[in-house]
Amino acid sequence: MLMRALVAAVTVVVAACEASGPPRPEQRPPAEAAPTHVAEPPSAAPGTEPASVPAERAVSPKPSEEAVPGKSRARAQTESASGTGAAAAPAAAASGAPSAVTTAAAGPAASLRNRYVALSAQLEHSPFPQRLYIESIESPRALQGDIYALLDYPFALVSDAFATPAHWCDTLILHLNVKYCRATARDDHTVLSVAVGRKYDQPLADTYRLEFAFRAAAPAEDYMAADLDAAKGPLGTRDYHIALEAVALEDGRTFLHIRYAYAYGLLGRLALKIYLATSAGGKVGFTVVGHEKDGTPRLVGGVRGAIERNTMRYYLAIDASLGALATPPPQRFEQSLERWFTGTERYAPQLHEVDRNTYFAMKRREYLRQQTPR
Repeated sequence: MLMRALVAAVTVVVAACEASGPPRPEQRPPAEAAPTHVAEPPSAAPGTEPASVPAERAVSPKPSEEAVPGKSRARAQTESASGTGAAAAPAAAASGAPSAVTTAAAGPAASLRNRYVALSAQLEHSPFPQRLYIESIESPRALQGDIYALLDYPFALVSDAFATPAHWCDTLILHLNVKYCRATARDDHTVLSVAVGRKYDQPLADTYRLEFAFRAAAPAEDYMAADLDAAKGPLGTRDYHIALEAVALEDGRTFLHIRYAYAYGLLGRLALKIYLATSAGGKVGFTVVGHEKDGTPRLVGGVRGAIERNTMRYYLAIDASLGALATPPPQRFEQSLERWFTGTERYAPQLHEVDRNTYFAMKRREYLRQQTPR
């Protein structure tokens, strides 16, 4: 009984809502759909795998992408504008790439544009249905996943939506394992109370509650940033961090970066081992770490696979909520459910957990419950 309870808790810890279930045989998408995880632009034609991929390489973000230690990106952006924040070192643009501001003093908007320049080839030849790039980092005491995506939505739409705490709750509830989200004002800041649990219906009393401090950078014409930070989580996990930043591009599109990360101690490390030996058996992420003898791409597993799956779920929730904004309010939530579920099914080997009817019925009930403070 104790082991079963611990495994259930680990399910939430590993990916802050990574869905649990029995071990499954490893599944892999076709080679032409398998995302790669390389720093260099792929040499193969669009939609195909590069000739070789370094095994188990976690590419660390460029120095310009690292958050200021001890600060959220939104807070760091505000301080940078006033000259008190630490300057970031921008990524160098490749020869012949679109021009970008390359001075550290230019701030986070230029830094994110530099990242767009550096990833332009990977985005253009992305093996994903969307133009996006994913990377993950595993360290002895922390996990981090990052997604960079080129959106066809105008910057103003993205900025207005995710500067609003209530919209964050309408977005997070799309995630399979987010059971409740409510934004409340506390002192001088806003807190998102988020309940996370398993992939099936659960009473809130059986879920884990995370208290995320919400911060958004001061509004700007071409850049926005918002951060959700929770100091404590279950089983000794801590420093949960969900960050979103976006920058306007000259062609009317938006370049988006989202980050999901958390840290853990001794108990959390033990929980990870249990998770990998039980619920996560056979599960994979998106990064290609090699190839089988028949040429089939071998995808990253373990906790890096878990952080990639969960980061992708959050990205798909963001994309679904943005796409649903054009729908009239009475049908908007239903449209966002449809878009999220359809998006996850594109990556069924990694993300499929429940059937459509089960997901819709559960989320409708949870959305109604979310309208009442708990």
